[in-house]
Formats: sequence, C-alpha cells, structure tokens
Amino acid sequence: MATSTVLRPPPESVTGRSAVIALIVVLVAAFMELLDATIVSVAAPAIAQDLGAGEAALQWTLAGYTLALGGGLITGGRIGDQFGRRRVFLLGLSAFAVASAACALAPTAGVLVATRVAQGLAGGLMVPQVFGIIRSSFAPAARAKAFGAYGAVLGVASVAGPLLGGVLVDADLFGLGWRTIFWVNVPVAAIGLVLGMRSLPESSSGDRSRLDLPGAFLASLASVLLLMPLIQGREWGWPWWGFCLLALSVPTLLVFLRRERRLVARDGRPVLDPALLRVKAFAGGLVVSVLFFGAIGSFFFLLALYLQLGTGRTALETGLIILPYAIGSMITSGVGIALIERGGRALLAGGSLILAMSQLILLLALRDSADPGYWRLALPLLLGGLGLGLTAPSLFNVVLSGVPAEDAGAAGGVLSTVGQVGNAAGVAVLGVLFFAALDSAFAGGSAPRTAFGEAFIAILPWQIGCYVSAAALMFLLPKRPVEASG
Repeated sequence: MATSTVLRPPPESVTGRSAVIALIVVLVAAFMELLDATIVSVAAPAIAQDLGAGEAALQWTLAGYTLALGGGLITGGRIGDQFGRRRVFLLGLSAFAVASAACALAPTAGVLVATRVAQGLAGGLMVPQVFGIIRSSFAPAARAKAFGAYGAVLGVASVAGPLLGGVLVDADLFGLGWRTIFWVNVPVAAIGLVLGMRSLPESSSGDRSRLDLPGAFLASLASVLLLMPLIQGREWGWPWWGFCLLALSVPTLLVFLRRERRLVARDGRPVLDPALLRVKAFAGGLVVSVLFFGAIGSFFFLLALYLQLGTGRTALETGLIILPYAIGSMITSGVGIALIERGGRALLAGGSLILAMSQLILLLALRDSADPGYWRLALPLLLGGLGLGLTAPSLFNVVLSGVPAEDAGAAGGVLSTVGQVGNAAGVAVLGVLFFAALDSAFAGGSAPRTAFGEAFIAILPWQIGCYVSAAALMFLLPKRPVEASG
C-alpha cells in the first residue's frame, strides 16, 4: 500500500544546530537501550545475592527485556508512523526513564523482572522512531554521516555495556551497588527529553490502517508459552502442565498465522505477512537469526556467572575480560560492511564459523584449567568478536536482498523482532542446559567453583553447534546483497 509522508523541511546541512541536537538525542536513546540489553549480564551475580533471585528470575531479567523489546518493535514503528515519530519517541523515552527508576527501586526479583519487561516495551516504542527522526532531521546528502554515527554509537555501546556494568557494580556508589546500572538512565533520559522537545522534528506517515494489536498479542503469547516452561520448569519441578503450556505454543502460533493470512486478504497491515515465509531467503534468515542471536544472547550471561561465581572474579574484572570481544567486533564491523557486496553469504558464514572456532578454543582452555588466566580467556573472546563483526552488521541486509522490494520494510521489522526473540530463547534454552549441568556437578560432589566451570564447559558445545548450524543455513540466503537490487 503506497503511503505519503509528511515531514518538516530538513535542515540545509548537517552542521545545523537543531539537526545536530536531534541526532545527539536519538543516539543517546539508542545507546541507553543497547546498554541495558548488555549491562545486566555482568551485574547478574550481584542482583542474585542482593535480592535472593533464583536462576529463573535471573534468566527472566534478561529474557523478559529482550522479549518485550522484540514484541514491541513492529507495533511501535506503526504507532510512530500514525501518531508522529517525535511524539512517540518522547513518550517511549519518558517511559524508559520511569521503568529504569522502577528497576533501580525493585525490592524483589519478581518486581525487577516486571519492571524490566516494562523497560523493554518502552524501548519498543522508542527505538523504531530513530531512523525516521534521522531522515527528517538531515538533508539527503548528510544522512549517510548521521547513520554512520548511529552505527558507531551501537559499537561503542557494545563495548561500554559489560565494562560500565563492572565499574558501577564494583564502585558501589552511595551504597547502591547494582542499582546504579539503572539509575544512570534517569538523568540521561531527562536531558534527552528537554533537548528533544526543543529540537526534534515531527514526521508521520499518511497510512491510517488499523494497528494489528491482536496479532502482536498472539505472537507474544506464543513466545511466552514457549519460553516460560523452559525458564521456570526447573523451579516448578518440571510438572506435566508445564509441558502442556509448551505444547500450546504451537496451536497459538498457528492461530496467529491464520489470523494474519485473513488480515492480508482484507488488505490490512499484519504484524507478519505469512506469504513471506514462502520466500526461501526470508524463512532461512529467520532460523539463522534465532540460532545466531540465541547463542550470543546467552553467552555473556553464563560467562559472567562462571567468571564471578566460578572463579571469584569481580564484576569489573569480568567486564575487562569481555572487553576484547567488543573491541574485536568494532575492528571488523566496518570491514564486514565494506566487503559484504563481494563476499555475500560466504562472508557471513565465515564470521559464524570464526565464532564457533573461538568457542572451541575457549572450551579447550577451560578443560586444561578450571581457572585460566586473563589472556587465555580474552584472546578467544577477541577472536569471537572479530567473527561477530563480520556477520552481525550485514546479516539482515543479505536476508532482505532476497525479499521483494515492496515487502522489505515489513520483513525487516519481523527480522529484528525474531532476532530479539532468538536472544531470549537462547537465554532460556542454554540457561536450562547450564543449570542442569550445574545441578549434576553438585550432585557429583563438585565444589561450587569447580561446578560452575563444569557447567560452562557443558554449554560450549551447544554454542558451537548453533554457530555451525547458522553458517550452514546461511547458504540458503542470496549469494550477494546486490542481487536484490537488480
């Protein structure tokens, strides 16, 4: 459905004061959102100790945020299109600040999980507006630099998350401990709101089609029915009705697809057009996203538990060990983007296999010593970051090049959502395997520190399997992204 777009006239140049302020505001918001997706992993042991959080609560603290964020991305983008991207962005930023304060004040693990879900939903309103605001703030010639700055900020956030989390937890400012990782969002968001209300341009789409809220609800319900028994099953004692909930995710997904098919027949705007699933590149890309981002999403959470509870390292020391991974990603991200038109899916598969190799080297180091030194841990992580940088920035671009141009926008939203759901699924599934191995190690008489090492070793082959499988499935994607434009 063709739509018209109503925009304020863009600034004449990138040096315009309002345009620069608008860019700073949206970049800071994007930085906060990504920071909160990574910073909690390092703080997880401190949260567990302070709130008495069990393993399931820790998993939900991460998975609840990413699941809510993923569930809100498509609907949040549509809300911004209809009601104004500036208005919805500022609403999302305000909600993100309030939810962050609520996270910082959480008296129990259950309240923290609920407020993290609220944070994710706020991010789902805020993040989709960033691209539209950048487009409406800059003249076409200056947009490339603005989007380049956006990519750089995401890279810095991936570096800053674990390191900043370690610094804040160890510093224990005002005796707040882990709570400072959420409090820092509040003043930053407040400044962003003041500047945003003065400088952000308003833009909207002429499309006034009804939001597919029932579709979004059904998709979210299917995800929760799938993940809840996996995350909670161990605490529940694996009851029969937990498996029933797991089984119900399948008919719920089928009902969702049937409803979306009917909505398309009525010329509506669905969350997902089921016809896209018949496109080989798109269907393959969905599975690749789940495997690839699922492995990444779970890895840092479980690594932080191993490093702090298994080797006695502090949160800051944990962040410093993870830092080479983020640096490696920053080194190769630009290379991956520059070479993707020539390397295409082979480059993506190569990056995924490098990630698998890094996990294998890490596995061998841990089998050789229960507590390897800094460099024996950091060097495999640096290699993994190099592989991530070759793959992650260009994965969606290659997938979408196999999708008809008129469906690229909708397909991109679904891919982003599935990537977030895959992240949550990785925390759930690999977390279950980790804690099951931990129980087995304790039952075998292992000391706590030894047990965490054994549990972490047990999940690394699964991580390797995810990356190798993702690399194999990448050959379902178009050979090169330029094919789509032809």
